[in-house]
Amino acid sequence: MKYTFEKAEKSTVKINITLTAEEWKEAISSAYEKTKGRYSLPGFRKGKVPKHLLEATYGEGVFYEEAINIAFPKYYGEVLDKEPSIEAVAHPDVDIKKIDDKGLVIEAVVAVKPEVSLGEYKGIKFKKPVYNVKDTDIEDDINRLKERNSRMVDVDGRAVEDGDTVIIDYSGSVDGVKFDGGTAEKQTLVIGSKSFIPGFEDQIIGMNKGDEKDIKVKFPDDYHAENLKGKDAVFAIKLHEIKKKELPEITDEFIKDAVGAESVDAYKKEVKERLEKQNADRAERELEDEIVKKISENATVEIPDALIANQVDRMVQEMEYRMSYQGLKLADYLKYMGKTMEEYRKEYEPQAKEIVKSQLVIEKIISTEKIEATDEDVEARIAEMAKAQNKPAPDVKKNMQARQLDYIKNDIIIKKLFDTLKKDNVIE
Repeated sequence: MKYTFEKAEKSTVKINITLTAEEWKEAISSAYEKTKGRYSLPGFRKGKVPKHLLEATYGEGVFYEEAINIAFPKYYGEVLDKEPSIEAVAHPDVDIKKIDDKGLVIEAVVAVKPEVSLGEYKGIKFKKPVYNVKDTDIEDDINRLKERNSRMVDVDGRAVEDGDTVIIDYSGSVDGVKFDGGTAEKQTLVIGSKSFIPGFEDQIIGMNKGDEKDIKVKFPDDYHAENLKGKDAVFAIKLHEIKKKELPEITDEFIKDAVGAESVDAYKKEVKERLEKQNADRAERELEDEIVKKISENATVEIPDALIANQVDRMVQEMEYRMSYQGLKLADYLKYMGKTMEEYRKEYEPQAKEIVKSQLVIEKIISTEKIEATDEDVEARIAEMAKAQNKPAPDVKKNMQARQLDYIKNDIIIKKLFDTLKKDNVIE
């Protein structure tokens, strides 16, 4: 095998691979052995037809495609092993330049890790945000605690009010004809949640238990069901129950039962400390994001399209994953939004390009500054984890998988990176 390679446009490398007649013949023989079970001819059992008879019957190139599938990964891999400067970041685009019984010539164009030209990344002024904990923040936390410990109680002796939860039957019709999905029994509805057609919930206010009433509404012009868009509808309503949310009183006893704190004041102190920690972490994250954004803007890098496409793939897959947890499918969402997958992916490209550039710039700075995770760093981190788990460090390390160790090393390197960047820049 002979090969040549040269840099091409936009961080790609063009590799030409030439196989000798002997190498190509070997690949064809391997292809025959792999696929001969598919063929049969009169006088021969399936898989027992000699190679030369199959070539005579189906043509000389009968095994070429499979031979290429066998030969290319092998010899392409050899080229990458011999040329560490070719850091492929995607599958290559392959073009057959010559193919016959005398050999094979393949051209592969592959996206490679691009060169990063760092701009200014030291001595830059950054302003670190400050987030103070206000009394209203603590009250909001306590209100959420009250909500989590609330209960629904039956309401008697009054009509429905805004904020109540009602149990109703409803049956909707347009021009006197019922429509699909417009009828239900014993449905729960929170008045004021705006989860139904505009005007529906407002007209339930004032009803009493056992009341029946016709409600007139109009479907929005942009309603998702085509046959109901902009249509006037009537819903026959029967009100079964009225419930309201009852919130607990915040007392020392309640706080002790709910969260284990000794008193309301003690819990407020805990909340304040927790929120201060969250605010400090938030400020650090935003500062780090701003540092990465600025030094990325100052850097120059020609990003191959394949890297951007790979990042878009990850972002789309992440969205599909999140939707699946909500019982949704991306295909259905795209259909509802009237978008193609190509249009949807296009929307992600600017953000994907920024992410890829930031990653490349960070890798370049780590390399330039020779930042690494030493064995001592890793052992210290494992010791911290073991202390938190109340276990001996050797036991924790013994049960770790390789990917967990890699994660720890990467986390240490990133922390060191930001420590360096914060030290070498001006943080106000």
